[in-house]
Amino acid sequence: MKKPLVIVTRKLPDVIETRMRELFDAKLNVDDKPMSREELTTAVQTADVLVPTVTDRLDARILSRSGDKLRLIANFGAGVDNIDLESARARGITVTNTPGVLTDDTADIAMALILAVPRRLVEGANVLTNGEFKGWSPTWMLGQRVTGKRLGIIGMGRIGQAVARRAKAFGLQIHYHNRKPIPKPTEEELEATYWDSLDQMLVRMDIISVNCPHTPATYHLLSARRLKLIKPTSYIVNTARGEVIDENALARMLEANELAGAGLDVFEHEPAVNPKLLKLKNVVLLPHMGSATLEGRIDMGEKVIINIKTFADGHKPPDRVLQAML
Repeated sequence: MKKPLVIVTRKLPDVIETRMRELFDAKLNVDDKPMSREELTTAVQTADVLVPTVTDRLDARILSRSGDKLRLIANFGAGVDNIDLESARARGITVTNTPGVLTDDTADIAMALILAVPRRLVEGANVLTNGEFKGWSPTWMLGQRVTGKRLGIIGMGRIGQAVARRAKAFGLQIHYHNRKPIPKPTEEELEATYWDSLDQMLVRMDIISVNCPHTPATYHLLSARRLKLIKPTSYIVNTARGEVIDENALARMLEANELAGAGLDVFEHEPAVNPKLLKLKNVVLLPHMGSATLEGRIDMGEKVIINIKTFADGHKPPDRVLQAML
């Protein structure tokens, strides 16, 4: 049986690439250079299966030029906001993702930021590396205690709940806004308070953690208007997608001390970062590393392989985001 031509857009862990070569006619990106739009267009015209990552923008224009062979886009990532799903559906292309395997890794980074920003950990580390440490003082480098604070989680899916479990262990009070309440047993386990109104929750929280996906409905969910609802003594942590927050408004408010601080692992126009954010001391900025563990990347790759192998064998892939209608 002829092996499907699988084009992979970025370098993956060696163990995953080796397995792909064994199972498929795999065309790998050993140099890890991001594909241009022209290269992505060529890939969708020639591949049986495309394995993109979250930074590969497969919009309607690119997908409209896909060849008749392309029937599966096996996304290397849980989020699929990089793919025009309606265009894929119209072309008869099934889309899969890699859910569930990054939950703990991303929640760990979110919790690290929840601790690092109020306690000024990065700012303190920079004092040492810059040779500015003159000795301990009772009133120097004072941050905010985390225990007892109210944490408002936006998006209470797998990652939001994992963040809640970690935060509860540190003594935070758990509040959340979601499309609908989570099951009662989970809510009781987390001692979590549900807010139907995001506006009302924001007004009362000490720390906000963004854990919802980027969709048309969540674009700038934290708009300039909503950001102004948050107390000046509060902090924002975002490990989801940069587009959920109006980054320009956030930078202005942080610069004006209208918010106490922010911890950001994602940005609205990645890889570009708002220059105002780079100059601020009350922010911790990470280079989209929430899921960056070797174990997590291997688990993602294994899910991609399972989805491709299942599809190639004529069965429904387990992680379908979009089942083609044709």
